[in-house]
Amino acid sequence: MLAFAAVDGSFLGMPLDAIFCGYVYTDRSRFLLYVVLASVGSAVGSIVWYVIGYTGGEVLLRKRMSPAKFEKVHASFEKHEFWALMFPAMLPPPTPFKIVVLAAAGFEMNFWHFLLAIFAGRFVRFLIEALLTLWFGPEVVTLTANLFAHHYWGLLIGALLIGAGWLAWRRITHRRSRQIRSAA
Repeated sequence: MLAFAAVDGSFLGMPLDAIFCGYVYTDRSRFLLYVVLASVGSAVGSIVWYVIGYTGGEVLLRKRMSPAKFEKVHASFEKHEFWALMFPAMLPPPTPFKIVVLAAAGFEMNFWHFLLAIFAGRFVRFLIEALLTLWFGPEVVTLTANLFAHHYWGLLIGALLIGAGWLAWRRITHRRSRQIRSAA
């Protein structure tokens, strides 16, 4: 599982989810081991993209984006770099995850934070897949893949709205707590 995930995380796209669910379904007692191995392998495989992005990613990003857009994305990434990498790592294909990895490296994200964000995101993803596989069988991979293939933008917009709502709630509660502290 570690090797499959590392190869998938580097250059060769593999049907990792199907392989992973096959392992989990046939050896149910070790599902958590497979979750950890797949997460570590994905993080290790992404090192290839980190090196590419770190050495020339900013130039590539500047060619693909207007200067204003680049600065906006860069500023946003600077504020929330861990979350900006972890959330896409949680999403299944066809999420363009390798582009996000290149951007993280191009913006010179700390290497250990980079690995931890990918590991954490993939851990959540593979844990959910493992639990769904244990409950519903390996066919859940096909069902999920079809759902994301046909409703990707709707799901992405929904996730973004949930994230924006959470950030707004967090700011409001933080602002209220500051007002309470300053009033006291």
